[in-house]
Amino acid sequence: MAKALEKLGYAITRQKGSHIRLTTEVHGVHHLTIPDHRPIKLGTLSAILRDVAAHHHLERDEMLRSLF
Repeated sequence: MAKALEKLGYAITRQKGSHIRLTTEVHGVHHLTIPDHRPIKLGTLSAILRDVAAHHHLERDEMLRSLF
């Protein structure tokens, strides 16, 4: 997940335990914490994607096409 988010300008800023903190400065500073395990639960994945799409002012489908 972190690798995919790098395409939108996110970079790993720290990791503690089983979570990764990502930060971007595209469209303003935005911090995001994601779990570092697989599989990511569907609700958690949906919340991450919704948060990223809102920050970048994109529709979810448009954002998903740019990530994958």
